[in-house]
Amino acid sequence: MESLITAAARALEAGDPLGALNRVALRNDAPSLALRGIAMAQLGDLAKAKTLLRSAARAFGPREAVARARCVVAEAEIALVSRDLGWPVKTLAAARATLEKHGDLANAAHAGHIEARRFLLVGRLDDAEHALAAVIASPLPPASQVVRELVVAGIAIRRLRTKDARAALGRATRAARLAGIPALAAEVESANLVLDTPAARLIARGKEHPLLLGQVEALAASKALVVDTFHHTVRKGDIVVSLGTRPVLFALARPLAQAWPADVSREALMSAAFRARHVDESHRARLRVEIGRLRAKLKPLADVSATKQGFALTPRKTRDVLVLARPVEEKHAAVLALLSDGEPWSSSALALALRTSARTVQRALEELARSNKVQSFGHGRARRWMTPPVPGFPTGLLLPTPLLKT
Repeated sequence: MESLITAAARALEAGDPLGALNRVALRNDAPSLALRGIAMAQLGDLAKAKTLLRSAARAFGPREAVARARCVVAEAEIALVSRDLGWPVKTLAAARATLEKHGDLANAAHAGHIEARRFLLVGRLDDAEHALAAVIASPLPPASQVVRELVVAGIAIRRLRTKDARAALGRATRAARLAGIPALAAEVESANLVLDTPAARLIARGKEHPLLLGQVEALAASKALVVDTFHHTVRKGDIVVSLGTRPVLFALARPLAQAWPADVSREALMSAAFRARHVDESHRARLRVEIGRLRAKLKPLADVSATKQGFALTPRKTRDVLVLARPVEEKHAAVLALLSDGEPWSSSALALALRTSARTVQRALEELARSNKVQSFGHGRARRWMTPPVPGFPTGLLLPTPLLKT
């Protein structure tokens, strides 16, 4: 009977969950329950997989700490895939320590990779790097090497290091070929597409064109004055002016940058900043006040000068004024970008990844649902949100951390 367990484990390692189930589907001993749970997870039935793994963990005896720790690691991976980002990380850390103590370095490394992937998903890049550095990188089976390199590539993409990302994805491709698991190969291919998919739009002198991630990286190193609509900043080189808490000022800065070197009429600025349908003297007075505030904020980078028709932006020590915009203008672009990975998300997980309140995310989801851009299933805490990939949106790897380093 032990040969069946070994054969089922090898089938799972090779990415053959049906082959594994054929060997242990009718058995209810602890090892079989664990293998059935992993097989169901690979087949996509995450709820059943979680139940089986918890049953297996309870069935293993007190002397089988390693087996129980492996069940915990498998359940943590299910939580990650199902976007249960509130899953207790201390439990995973304890399981990882147990595996390292008993010499199961491959599964301990897998636990470390899961921890790093979770940090990457919520935008905690430093923590992801630290978690990855703590993993013993060699020797690892090819499948684990793929996961590791995908995390390395994800961090590099978030930090706008496209050369490092391509190198990591190249190593991941070679490891996926050795692993021979179609699902892993597909994940690597999907990650490769990020580098060849427009990540932003560049607007300058009234014209616009898409930018790949490598071009966004080059823009970050340029001496141009850049108005970044992703993160509501105005920057040139190492000088960064944040307008994230001043939406009216940013609403004025963007049209001024887009029109440069021409000016923008007072009516157009009031419409953009105040959304005023009918302009009166109070709006004109407020515009003068806000332009004064914008002029003070942008003093290190540019001047805002009055013209006969309105106002114009005059950059300092540069001949280029550029606007970095999202590939698709959408009020709730960050939510859609996360949902575009095709996985089911809870509103609480989205809030954690976006570092905002659950109620704010819930309002965004309801608005998106009314326009048929997202759909939900389940009720209460089990409710999840999904959307088909949105053309023009970068993968969730790019969000919510800044495209440009600040």
